[in-house]
This record gives sequence, C-alpha cells and structure tokens, in this order.
Amino acid sequence: LGYAKQLLERAAARSIQPGFCYPSDSLEMEMFEEEFPFVETEDQKSAILALKDDMCSEKSMDRLICGDVGYGKTEVAMRAAFKAVSDGKKQVAVLVPTTVLAIQHYENFLARMSNFPIRIAVISRFCSMKESKEILQRVILGEIDILIGTHRLISKDVKFHDLGLLIIDEEQRFGVRAKEHLKAMKCGVDCLTLSATPIPRTLYMSLIGIKEVSVISTPPQDRLPIQ
Repeated sequence: LGYAKQLLERAAARSIQPGFCYPSDSLEMEMFEEEFPFVETEDQKSAILALKDDMCSEKSMDRLICGDVGYGKTEVAMRAAFKAVSDGKKQVAVLVPTTVLAIQHYENFLARMSNFPIRIAVISRFCSMKESKEILQRVILGEIDILIGTHRLISKDVKFHDLGLLIIDEEQRFGVRAKEHLKAMKCGVDCLTLSATPIPRTLYMSLIGIKEVSVISTPPQDRLPIQ
C-alpha cells in the first residue's frame, strides 16, 4: 500500500507540475519525417501523433510505447528526440540496459540525423575516463543535444544543461536503484518508455491511466520473423 501511495503521489506531482510546452512542428521536423526511408505503419503514426500531443501540452509526458522487436519503436523515439532538440532546444537522455544496445542506438541516431546539426554522444564502460569527462563537460555546457548511455548515464556526476526528454529503452532491465534515480530525473521532464515486455507495474499504471500507453501491434511491411 505504501509503495502504491508513493507511485500515485509521484504521478500526481508530475500532472500538477507543468512541463515544457513545445511549439507545433517546425520545417526541420517535417523534413526529418520526410527522410524516413520506410512507410510508417498506422500504429506508428498513431503513437507519433499521441506523443506530439503530449509534448505540445503543458502536462509532462509519461508515455509507454509497447511493441514487439522490429515494430518501429526506435523511430517513434527518434521523432520525439528530434522534436525536443529541434523545436524545443532541449537536451535528450536515452537510457539503455547494455553497452551493445547503447552503441547500436548511437549509430542509428547518427545515421538517421546525419543531415541535421544535432550533436549526439554515447557514454558507457567502453569510454575511457578522459573521454567520459570530456563528454560530461560538454553535456553540462549544452554542447551535446542527445546523450545515449547505459547505467553510467544515471551516475551522480552526470548533469544536463537543460534536459527536456528522457527515453528509457527496456525499462524492465533496470534495477531498483536505477529506477529510484530515474524518478528524481523525471520530475518536470517528458518521459518516453519503450518496451516489448513491460513490467507488470508499468503495464498496470498504463491500464489505470497513470501512464499513457501506445501499442504498436502491426509489423512493418516485409519484416522478417525473428530467428
């Protein structure tokens, strides 16, 4: 009961505290969307419209994007990240559970946003102490727009110049300590959670309306089954 009460209190605090209200789509946002090399599924379109409505309202976004592997959750997250940086001049943190996934996301974000002046960096245990220090200094100064990382991202020495959006990939892979730190980070910041298998608590919060949910249940055209 005590934990349920805490969850409700935090959700209430997020709904009361106004978030950043983004303007409608800029020309850069429209150009970015036109560069998507595939045709969006109806579920993807619906999820993107929903998160844009969230971001353009004064309430802090807290949305779960639920969909199987390969169904296009990352593209939805990239749209939100691009809007935060391009339209809101905010920074984005992308939290992932493994170093391999961090590098994969970094490469995908770089490739997808290569035609736009967006500065992206990755931080993980593969970074040397010197590299990490340089990256974190640039983050504090606002010289990095999107920072992708593993648990290293939620260390005490990681501070943002103006964080506007937190994207959590596969939330169920993070432990209690990480989640406690995330709760502090999420205050007044838009949050987007991506998951193929949401943990029962997150799913329940979505079902009772504390957290908004978008389900991507249709596979993209020509998607191959997972081996």
